[in-house]
Amino acid sequence: MSELVLNPTVAPGAHETAHHDHHEQGFVSKYIFSMDHKTISKQFLITGIVWAIIGGLFSVFFRLQLGYPESTFPWLEDILGRWAEGGRIKQEFYYALVTMHGTVLVFFVLTAGLSGTFSNLLIPLQIGARDMASPMLNMLSYWFFFLASIVMIASLFIQTGPFSGGWVAYPPLSAVGDMSPGSKLGADLWIGAMALFVVSSLLGGLNYIATILNMRTKGMSMTRLPLTIWAFFFTAVLGVLSFPVLFSGFILLLFDRNLGTSFYLSEIYVQSTQTALPNEGGSAILYQHLFWFLGHPEVYIILLPAMGMASEIMSTNARKPIFGYMAMVGSMFAIAILAFLVWAHHMFVTGLNPFLGAFFVLLTLLIAVPSAIKVFNWLTTIWRGNIRFTPAMLFALGFVSLFISGGLTGIFLGNSALDIHLHDTYFVIAHFHIVMGVASFFGMFAGVYHWFPKMFGRFMNNTLGYIHFWGTLVCAYVIFWPMHYEGLAGMPRRYYDYSQWQSFKQFGELNEVITIAAIISFLLQLVFVFNFFYSIFKGRKMLVQNPWESNTLEWTTPINAGHGNWPGEIPEVHRWAYDYGKDGVDFIPQTEPVGKDESTHH
Repeated sequence: MSELVLNPTVAPGAHETAHHDHHEQGFVSKYIFSMDHKTISKQFLITGIVWAIIGGLFSVFFRLQLGYPESTFPWLEDILGRWAEGGRIKQEFYYALVTMHGTVLVFFVLTAGLSGTFSNLLIPLQIGARDMASPMLNMLSYWFFFLASIVMIASLFIQTGPFSGGWVAYPPLSAVGDMSPGSKLGADLWIGAMALFVVSSLLGGLNYIATILNMRTKGMSMTRLPLTIWAFFFTAVLGVLSFPVLFSGFILLLFDRNLGTSFYLSEIYVQSTQTALPNEGGSAILYQHLFWFLGHPEVYIILLPAMGMASEIMSTNARKPIFGYMAMVGSMFAIAILAFLVWAHHMFVTGLNPFLGAFFVLLTLLIAVPSAIKVFNWLTTIWRGNIRFTPAMLFALGFVSLFISGGLTGIFLGNSALDIHLHDTYFVIAHFHIVMGVASFFGMFAGVYHWFPKMFGRFMNNTLGYIHFWGTLVCAYVIFWPMHYEGLAGMPRRYYDYSQWQSFKQFGELNEVITIAAIISFLLQLVFVFNFFYSIFKGRKMLVQNPWESNTLEWTTPINAGHGNWPGEIPEVHRWAYDYGKDGVDFIPQTEPVGKDESTHH
């Protein structure tokens, strides 16, 4: 039976029948409740794009407040209603915007949108499988994500407003309903949405792992897998091991909120209601441990898929083998292990034992080693390559640039003594937005531009792609680089108005520049959105199976592949995925048998 799964040898007629049945499906079963991994990947991507527009818009709203704290914008009241009476965002709603912006972009866009899209699209296609190990669970993983999205959007429209306890949801602000309007029903909906999101991630992650381990085609050994698949594999392992810890943290938070337990609460006095809470014995720090035990692996759940796709895209467009394949796999393995051992560097200012702090400093600085290996290997891959500057290649190179510049500032924050000064300042915002937020977006954009023809059978517009890349790269650095200097000067994050502080008034004009760049950046993303949806229907048609002259298996399927991917037998694999420029041949697909006199790639 296992042989049938790995390399089906069903008669061609049976395939034709199955293929024909696929086309007889109705609209609902084909596009809405589809079990085809390619359709599910499109569902994840389009839902992620909608969330990215919403999350980006939130950042434009609160940047207006930060850049122009004494100005009013009457049109804001038309959009936000009573939350922006008189054209100025209310203080209690400001933090709700910041909270929802962080939640949406970290979880709903860069986790579900990035992993959900490309793990679904590429895992079966690049390992040579008909579909995921469990197409039904795969479909359910999307619908749990969609349900989480509905609950999260609903929280924006309730009377007391959305949750406003920060995307990390620290107690007691998140654990006591009377703390603020944003701690009431909005907080329960936020926790419910996040719980549904965790279920979606677990269903997807288990499916990805099972598919990669069990359903590779004949000849596709683990050491012949493209680096994209290794990245998705480690990402799924990280998610499966760390998301349940966050889930447990949320369950205990719901108990504290609604059942009178004291997991995170102890000796709290609520000034607004002039009452002392009966809770004793809990610890808010416990929640931080549970949250950051997911929170740091989450950084790599977001970054690893971008790393894998950047590796694949750079090798393809530099027309060179990836440098140090096994070192790249080993560095991803090291990152996956170390990601679980560094979570307390987010907690240096919580009164952590200094000896324990030193242990986490060591491990935090150690994770820079595998990251540096990846950077050096990327640079060596493109060194003296015959580079094709497609939009996908530019975004992959932009990813490396942002990963280097954002990663270097992590060395500052990994030092517990320096972190005491820099924690909760704009330095932290600058660091994690560049290294995790913007860099991962660049990896995601690279993937969309590169595999768009595989998804939709058409190409995106290159000119709009170049405008999107250069504009976004410049805006990203203009927005986040100056924040390092604001942070070094001690400017705290999460504050509503800095104009009343004599020490931070000097940054007034700089904050205006950052706000203008943020607005331009948001508009540039709308250019991408237009390009994306226009190209689905009107883009230049893909006329050849393998437009990028790539070696991996997804380019051996028909241009508009049906459910099952290959109409006949699944191709057999004979070599690794990176035979570019070998023995005078530009590229040699993985399905090409190894010749007698062929040189080895080691």
